[in-house]
Amino acid sequence: MNTFENLNLNEQLMGAINRLGFKEPTQIQRDTIPLILNDKDVIGESATGSGKTLAFGAGIIKKCNPGEGVQAIVLVPTRELAEQVKDEMIKLSYQKQIKILAIYGGVSINPQIDDLRRAEVVIATPGRLLDHLTRRTIDTSKVKIFVLDEADRLVDMGFIEDVEKIIKACPTDRQTLLFSATIYQSAKQIAETYMKNPTMVHATRMVDPTKLEQKYYDVPSNLKKELLIHLLKKENSDLTMVFCNTRRITDMVVEVLKVNGIRASSIHGGLTQVKRLKTIDLFHNGKFQVLVCTDVAARGLHIEGVTHIYNFDIPKDPKDYVHRIGRTARAGKEGLVMNILTQRDYGNFARVQDTFREFSIQKEDRPYLKMTIKNPERNSSRRSDNSQNRRNYGRNNNNNRFNNRSNNGNSRFGKSSSNSSGSQRNFKRRY
Repeated sequence: MNTFENLNLNEQLMGAINRLGFKEPTQIQRDTIPLILNDKDVIGESATGSGKTLAFGAGIIKKCNPGEGVQAIVLVPTRELAEQVKDEMIKLSYQKQIKILAIYGGVSINPQIDDLRRAEVVIATPGRLLDHLTRRTIDTSKVKIFVLDEADRLVDMGFIEDVEKIIKACPTDRQTLLFSATIYQSAKQIAETYMKNPTMVHATRMVDPTKLEQKYYDVPSNLKKELLIHLLKKENSDLTMVFCNTRRITDMVVEVLKVNGIRASSIHGGLTQVKRLKTIDLFHNGKFQVLVCTDVAARGLHIEGVTHIYNFDIPKDPKDYVHRIGRTARAGKEGLVMNILTQRDYGNFARVQDTFREFSIQKEDRPYLKMTIKNPERNSSRRSDNSQNRRNYGRNNNNNRFNNRSNNGNSRFGKSSSNSSGSQRNFKRRY
């Protein structure tokens, strides 16, 4: 029988897991926890939402002891994922007095310096952890377990050199765990260089292809927003995610959705950490229906109950397409992916189709869009005032220059010095 009792977990971990209401381990948990508890290096290929945090978290919680300094480091690509992993591990450490700390950029470093003196487990983004290493405000000499979470994204975001520096700052006799949605060559290279005879574990994808319906619409660029609003209002959906390629487009889409009566909010790298975390919490609690986001900001976030995915832009990297659609059709539930294509999306969409030929993405006829959408109001009064100020400034400036010329004897209304005619010609030419 597939139960947590069969995984040789101690009483503290079993109590925390029971308190969380988990009955059966997922495949990645079942296949990796015994290896992790036996001090083996592990490479786990599993999608977001497969339960990998509990898998590596169980090993960390069991092996770390209070008051012995930083004994485990988990590297993650984004601030949101750092907070999410921290929260899940705090729940898993129930009744064990160890301090679990998330450190990342975008916030003051001073409170982190104080907290690091008392921390046993650190979940960090690479840049901020390197800052602490440079300042010597973190001691990595006692690290027993080092985890790379979302390793493929860490590589994609250009953190590979930072990751290597951090690994080299840890003891060589540590246990190293690497988890990733997809294991590409870059991740394999890390494993070959810094891991000891790692065991590879492949988890079956959480997304059920038979439950996932994929469609695409081909529309003129001027109808892209109209079609998105039409589909959002037509489809009966619970939580919906809309993906865009840039921050600017993300903010524009949210503004358009709001003025057309759709509860939406955005998440991207340009927002403050407080704003991003609050947005995620509100979306989890159903305070708005549509989350519009970029790939970098949303990657690694585990969000339950997403039924619809809309690609307002097709991603440049086909791997990002897979990560996007993998947020729905989980655990036997149905999901729908809508791709809205214009001419500038053709190249990206062709790459997706060439890379994943097994995908069945059906073309849909464009519906009749009889609605006229509202566009966000510009601050026309302010723009008008600014224009009027510029006109007044121009007139005042011209008058000042005219008066100065008059005082210098260069007025065209009276005789003056011998060069007055030249000045008059200049005046006429300039004004």
